[in-house]
Amino acid sequence: MNYLILNGNLVNEGKILPSDVLIKKGRIEKMGSDLQGESADIIIDARGKYLLPGMIDDQVHFREPGLTHKATIETEARAAVRGGTTSFMEMPNTVPNTLTQSLLEDKYKIAAQTSLANYSFYMGASNDNLEEVLKTPVENVCGIKVFMGSSTGNMLVDSPLVLEKLFQEAPMLIATHCEDEATVQARLAHFKKLYGENVPYDIHALIRNEEACLKSSSFAVDLARRHGTRLHILHISTGVETSLFEKGIRDNGRILLKDGNEKRITAEACVHHLWFDSDDYRNLGVKIKCNPAIKALPNKNLILEAILDDRIDVIATDHAPHTLEEKSESYWKAPSGLPLTQHALQVMLEMVKQGKITLEKVVEKTSHSVADCFQIKERGYVREGYWADLILVDLNAEMQVETADLESKCGWSPFEKEIFHSRVTHTWVSGHLAYAEGKFDLSKKGERLHFTRK
Repeated sequence: MNYLILNGNLVNEGKILPSDVLIKKGRIEKMGSDLQGESADIIIDARGKYLLPGMIDDQVHFREPGLTHKATIETEARAAVRGGTTSFMEMPNTVPNTLTQSLLEDKYKIAAQTSLANYSFYMGASNDNLEEVLKTPVENVCGIKVFMGSSTGNMLVDSPLVLEKLFQEAPMLIATHCEDEATVQARLAHFKKLYGENVPYDIHALIRNEEACLKSSSFAVDLARRHGTRLHILHISTGVETSLFEKGIRDNGRILLKDGNEKRITAEACVHHLWFDSDDYRNLGVKIKCNPAIKALPNKNLILEAILDDRIDVIATDHAPHTLEEKSESYWKAPSGLPLTQHALQVMLEMVKQGKITLEKVVEKTSHSVADCFQIKERGYVREGYWADLILVDLNAEMQVETADLESKCGWSPFEKEIFHSRVTHTWVSGHLAYAEGKFDLSKKGERLHFTRK
């Protein structure tokens, strides 16, 4: 179908302007302030609402294949679309781990058949698959994922020789999970001996502490600088790590440093590290247990500061669902990770309401900069000729998060009973109106993301 969106407040490329948008054949045909005379199958009056490029989430765990009792690509993509995310990049710690090109393509086949959102998947690195990693095609895979700290899925890469070779020879962006394994294991043993099963509410932040994060992130940055690697450090959770990164400047599809050179070491922050702090363990306990850990209040303030001054380039989710039964286990047994994709944008819009960040900056960090960082082809901006990945948002729609409204297969959210003051009313994925006013149109699936790398 072709769509004409009229009277919206377009948030795009650092400005908020009244604009109409015409969508034809999946792409943005025209945009301007006076398109009322254009023909379209469906006309939508967006008066009073805000039109944004859809969120591009560069870090999700959708659990398929192998862990489909927790989630599937189909269920989590639907949750993403309802929340305003039009494209996602999914991680390799599924079962089996995505460590070969054939396993990687198996995921693309599943997504092509079931994903309502646009999709890409990371190639996973291990201590013994470097040859396979180097075969990864740069034009149609988002990146290589390296766990430099252990997390769900046991994909730790801890061989210094492998890391050196990987950073030296990687043909594309390397995305890293950075926590120093030796530090984490030493502190885990210490606190187990100290507390046994009777652990305090914030133990996770003490085990996976600032030192563990900084030591690993510093090591990754050092490797990248020595080898000229395109490095992207995921889910920054400490204030001290933000000093590792330089301010970036978006410039015509690239992120540059102030000297005009490419910014080759970028970073991501996640919504839960901006919303929660260690005091929230008191009420939510292991529901917000995640790796790296949610830490003390000063950290989230410093992470936000680094977003605002462009040292941190991207805002994402690290959406990682587990069943409520699994998360109800004791601290030592409960897995790390929490479902976030359906409400991630609402979290950021709530921070806009609170005056902590501007709407333009949210769009920059969730869409524009993600597209630039990963060099995604014809997405991330509202531009004529680009794919129509768009969302309409009502910034004056109070709603309470209820269990019955959750799309994720795991069936729970850390935001349950939270009152947000905005909601996504419409989501277009590659020009298809996939979600509108509480209803999905599943008749067309999302598209595979492509990249403009050489």
